[in-house]
Amino acid sequence: MSAASPSAPFPKILVCTDGSPDSEGAISAALNLAKTTGSTIFLLEVLFYLAGYELQAPDTLAPPIVNMELMQAQETAVRERLEARKAEAAGEGVVLTPRVRTGSSAYEGILEEVGESQPDLIIMGRHGYTGLTRLLMGSVTARVIGHSPCDVLVVPREVPLSFKRLLVASDGSPFSEAAWTKALLLAKTMGSALIGVSVAVSDRDIPVATKVVRGLEAAASQQGIALDTMIPMGRPEEGIVKAAEFKGASLIIVGSHGRTGLKRLLMGSVAERVIGDAKCPVLVVKKK
Repeated sequence: MSAASPSAPFPKILVCTDGSPDSEGAISAALNLAKTTGSTIFLLEVLFYLAGYELQAPDTLAPPIVNMELMQAQETAVRERLEARKAEAAGEGVVLTPRVRTGSSAYEGILEEVGESQPDLIIMGRHGYTGLTRLLMGSVTARVIGHSPCDVLVVPREVPLSFKRLLVASDGSPFSEAAWTKALLLAKTMGSALIGVSVAVSDRDIPVATKVVRGLEAAASQQGIALDTMIPMGRPEEGIVKAAEFKGASLIIVGSHGRTGLKRLLMGSVAERVIGDAKCPVLVVKKK
């Protein structure tokens, strides 16, 4: 089994599964990336028990107790499933370590694993649902991205991961700079074509967007990388997604940002909407 090469962009990957078809794309993406770069994989499933409670005596006011037999059966089934994945990965030359956690919520279990395993990348499914005007990702994915100290790759269901054409979105902010740095690394490591996009919300924003893409062109030129650029008009998230479709991007790379609310970190609304609407995987890069 191959070890991760020194140039591997993500030596250690944490991929999250819940056993559903939505997470299959995340597992496939992790395996393919590991085979390409020699990364090692931690495959995590979190068991949380909000259901499965029984009353000690249904006709009394006794407090509920957890059905331990059901819990143990579920955990055994999960461990068997992950061990099967480990064997499959080994057959493809990939080192995969199964991880099972129990807790009160999926995202808390994932973040606990992140703290212990210290991965370079988390890969998750989108788990979207259709709203009135757009697709939204699931709350677990959103919360993990908001709290995670490392980059998160979100893979839509039944969409393969490819690094053939990378589209990086920039607004000139430090968060975009982090995304741009990672995009350059991936382009050099994976031999990718690179597309730089800065969205102009209105005509008066065109000079700023132009300055941003000219800066990207200069930086790419210094690295010996050809850069295709585009300045779409409109709402940032719509411009990014449309540019990705127009340019045939296989992966969108965006930055995350900021603290919102009193109790938790949320990603920026642009990144969230790009993930929800994009037809290809999206890599959210965290500013270190």
